[in-house]
Amino acid sequence: MDSKARLNRRELAGLAGTGALAALGAGPAAADPKRIITLGDSITKGVRPGVTREQTFTFLLEAILHEAGLECMFTNQGIGGERTDQALVRLDRDILSLKPQWVLIMYGTNDSYVDIGKTEPRITREQYRENLKELTRRIRGAVANVVLMTPPRWSDEAMKNGVGENPNIRLEPYVEACREAARELELPLVDHYRFWTEQRMKGVRLHDWTTDGCHPNPAGHVQLTEQIYNVVRRIG
Repeated sequence: MDSKARLNRRELAGLAGTGALAALGAGPAAADPKRIITLGDSITKGVRPGVTREQTFTFLLEAILHEAGLECMFTNQGIGGERTDQALVRLDRDILSLKPQWVLIMYGTNDSYVDIGKTEPRITREQYRENLKELTRRIRGAVANVVLMTPPRWSDEAMKNGVGENPNIRLEPYVEACREAARELELPLVDHYRFWTEQRMKGVRLHDWTTDGCHPNPAGHVQLTEQIYNVVRRIG
């Protein structure tokens, strides 16, 4: 982990015992570890050539929160290629059966993608937005909390989609739909897309944070981890 991530570990350690993470059940008084699930596609799964399990944002976040004194247990439920409609199908079996206290949801990259030979995304923006709301409704109904996350921005050098566009062109309306769902449902939002866009405007070459223009490499996962932690602090 680089120096910025180590700095965040020290910051989190300073918060331990202050009650700042009480919303997540932090502190030595927690009787049982809080189960936290990361739900999403291959970006959440993280593991791929050039990225080990120990370099994914799920693993890094658990390590940082443990160092801060949070009794938690993370389960990575990312599946490559998955969309929100497919997540709904397996929600009871793979997610709710684990009885989590928190679920962090990140979709949109596959939902919005236009495949070769097609002219429209895999599911519509409206379907995506309603699926996020339904995921939230069912998770809340199981007495768990939800954090929505927008996916990171594709790099400028990423492979074009089925209609010859940079995939961000189709992804951006879905990102806004995720923001809308978070506002409507009053959910915490980790806006990775906004952060990566801001860094691009500052001159960062986003391709250097990815393995292929889409999937984060170890440096990209550090960026995702830091943004999630920043929202966790605000929840506290």
